[in-house]
Amino acid sequence: MTTQKFILKFFPEIMVKGASAKKQMVGQLYNNLVKLLDEIDKEIHIKKFSDKIEVVTPIKVVDKVRRRLLDTPGIEQVLEALQFDNLNTIDEIQEKVFELVADELEGKMFVVRVKRSGKHEFKSSEIERAVGGYLLEHSKAKGVDLHNPEHTVRLELINNQLNIITDKHMALGGYPIGTQGEILSLMSGGFDSTVASYLTMKRGLKTHFIFFNLGGIAHEIGVKQVSFYLWNKFGASHRVKIISVPFDDVLTEIFRSTPETYMGVTLKRLMLMASEKIAREMDIDALLTGESIAQVSSQTLRNLALIDEATNMLVIRPLSTMNKPEIIDIATQIGTRRFAENMPEYCGVISKNPITHGSYKRMAREAQRFNYEVLDKAVEDAKSIFVDEVIDDVTSNAPIEVIEDLVDKNYVVIDIRGEEETVSTSCESLNIPFYKLKTEFKKLPQDKEYLLYCDKGVMSQLHAQYLRDAEACQNVRVYRP
Repeated sequence: MTTQKFILKFFPEIMVKGASAKKQMVGQLYNNLVKLLDEIDKEIHIKKFSDKIEVVTPIKVVDKVRRRLLDTPGIEQVLEALQFDNLNTIDEIQEKVFELVADELEGKMFVVRVKRSGKHEFKSSEIERAVGGYLLEHSKAKGVDLHNPEHTVRLELINNQLNIITDKHMALGGYPIGTQGEILSLMSGGFDSTVASYLTMKRGLKTHFIFFNLGGIAHEIGVKQVSFYLWNKFGASHRVKIISVPFDDVLTEIFRSTPETYMGVTLKRLMLMASEKIAREMDIDALLTGESIAQVSSQTLRNLALIDEATNMLVIRPLSTMNKPEIIDIATQIGTRRFAENMPEYCGVISKNPITHGSYKRMAREAQRFNYEVLDKAVEDAKSIFVDEVIDDVTSNAPIEVIEDLVDKNYVVIDIRGEEETVSTSCESLNIPFYKLKTEFKKLPQDKEYLLYCDKGVMSQLHAQYLRDAEACQNVRVYRP
């Protein structure tokens, strides 16, 4: 069977740890790879060393293995190599190297670099000079350049085994998942929360997800899909959970009890309080958010401090000093941008003229007005599944039909934006804020056809999906002129 060899170099911070910590991290990375690669092919062989891990894989699955290795936390570099055994002399080494690399050197300036371990009668520098001289004499290379070569011939000699490095890739880096504890990520599915979750997974944290459902089943499906994507790409060595908390009644209570200017901060505080309750039940030590200082009104330094007052648990914010273009660049790189661009952001739509420098005393007074039994009920009703079960859990939902022209006068347009003014149409129009739609829609005559309206059509699409799927209302579509 034809095989390919990968040589995995560890994240540098692993190598400077004490002997015990280093051994534990290398062992965890080895175990993670055993699980991940066994799912690709049972014939893959993994060997652990103190300074590297070697993976020998059948040629037929090389591409799958390479992708998995490049996305596995703890690996700094992935070297692809051809392995040859029982080479005992420099003459044997230089002839084998010439056989494999001569064609690649034609017309190029090159250099030979050698790493050697084991007992030999010659030094690494002697191999470099000998192999380099042989290649220069027998190939059509242009010459040798020690400082700025066009091609580097990389060799590793381990006792009498020669590895000729054919390619080199920079990998994810970070610590192996399972070495740094567990964290609960507040996941909205947008740019920020997905990038924050990626960064903690990269740092070796087993990252669970919690979703606060403000927008119905369609939004929940979107969040579950992007959570599955992140887990499958970067964290599939460990099972993690996604918890969905029904927050529509909490939102209704916020509107009842909280002044508009403090609604955004209050919502974030309640999310942290609920997350802390669930995290402690899961024996998780910290919470994760995608907040970035001053990005929106609730994320000024003062408001973040007000939000953190609501929890005694450590809150990690890896994006706190990043700007939006930097975050979008990472989302593009890791593949979550396409999810985020189609994900609504609910947290920013529930208040007008939001406070940017809240008062501690005022916040304390407003917090007392809230009925926390509503929050306790939401936590009690939370549903948890393993992320690897998402595919089975999420059914394929066809997009709701969009109506652009109100030709049929029998339509009733429902403006769900939560504003006092109702969209003007040639049909009957109603004003039902999205946070009341779940209860109010049931009270409407069900012999009519309803069209949901919002500014961009996203929230109306999601709520129409919810009414279709969760409430079995087939008489609802989306209006987007």
